Amino acid sequence: MENRIIFHVDVNNAFLSWTAVELLKNGCNLDIREIPSIIGGDEHKRQGVVLAKSPIAKKYGIKTADTIYNAKQKCPFLKIYSPDFKIYYIQSKNLVNYLEKYSPIIEQFSIDECFLDMTGTKYLYNDYLKLAYKIKDDIYKLYGFTVNIGIGNNKLCAKMASDFEKPNKVHTLFKNEIEKKLWPLDVEKLFMCGKSSKKILNEMKIYTIKDLAHADSKMLQQKLKSQGKFLQEAAWGIDNSKVETTNSKNKSISTTETLPFDLDDEEKIKEIIFRQTLEVTHELRSKKLYTKTVAVIYKNKDFISYSAQTKLPNPTDDTKEIYKKILEVFDKSFKREAIRLIGVRLSDLKNTNEKQLSLFDINQEIKKDETNIQKTMDNINKKFGKSIVAPASLKVIGNFKSKHQYKS
Repeated sequence: MENRIIFHVDVNNAFLSWTAVELLKNGCNLDIREIPSIIGGDEHKRQGVVLAKSPIAKKYGIKTADTIYNAKQKCPFLKIYSPDFKIYYIQSKNLVNYLEKYSPIIEQFSIDECFLDMTGTKYLYNDYLKLAYKIKDDIYKLYGFTVNIGIGNNKLCAKMASDFEKPNKVHTLFKNEIEKKLWPLDVEKLFMCGKSSKKILNEMKIYTIKDLAHADSKMLQQKLKSQGKFLQEAAWGIDNSKVETTNSKNKSISTTETLPFDLDDEEKIKEIIFRQTLEVTHELRSKKLYTKTVAVIYKNKDFISYSAQTKLPNPTDDTKEIYKKILEVFDKSFKREAIRLIGVRLSDLKNTNEKQLSLFDINQEIKKDETNIQKTMDNINKKFGKSIVAPASLKVIGNFKSKHQYKS
């Protein structure tokens, strides 16, 4: 069987870079990538969080997900630019359209990341490394932003490779390069190894990916359950998942995700639930419907299924309101046990929104703004067929960071 060849294309500092490109195109004589700058909320109100930061802003200690207020405390002369999802859609669409020229099998992993399955194209491209450099350089010449490209024999290795030195680089991580390029890295650099997993591994005297690769398998599974097996296989560069093109034509307004290992990390689970909520609420609005009941669906490590649900005060299609309610259901129903499947479901659907807003509601203007933003994002997501952008305010509800929205 022919060795698989997978490309992972990742835009460098996407939100800030795309904003910089737009500003330069409209006559700005300053490249905000070269000054202390961030993409965030309202500069005057000092509301919101940092979505992206320039390299110079990073030197001042500004981090993704910092509040705008704290960021200004660290760098008083910081320049703040509001996110513009219309621009991000255009640039992301440009990227996807360009990449589709090279492979019919392309998976958009997020608004700024794509996997390309190049397997079977060897007769077209004799040198994949040379092709990757061409793609990288063409993207910069055509659109003005840079990307990293990782090349590997599977999605895991390609993604890990693209995370090596940045920006504007091409890296490979093939099977014969695992020992040299992957093993010296800290275990936290391994895909799906979170802070809690790192802490457990460090307590086991496992500090590098090489340590993890050669650790006692039984001990790993004892400490980390099925996640231990998954991480150890990842340390050896093992991944059999396919590059799958996006298809958003769901038969119902629900979605579930089978996990690669039994997971009990609440932060990771909430991140998955967040992504799922974006997907189902986008479909809800595309069908011009409102939900009255939300549910969380589980399947534990013994493959026993259960779910929990609750009703909303009024039918709604608002992502923020629905997500908040879903988290309430999760917090009450999660049994603090390892799960293999997680999902969300919207039901009791209505054709109209019965909610009547008070004339004295002090949040009227905010609600109007949120509605406009939400409509803009729906238009973006409709083009892509999945929920790939979301308002930063949702992050505060779940008290976690999603890499797709906070990545920089």
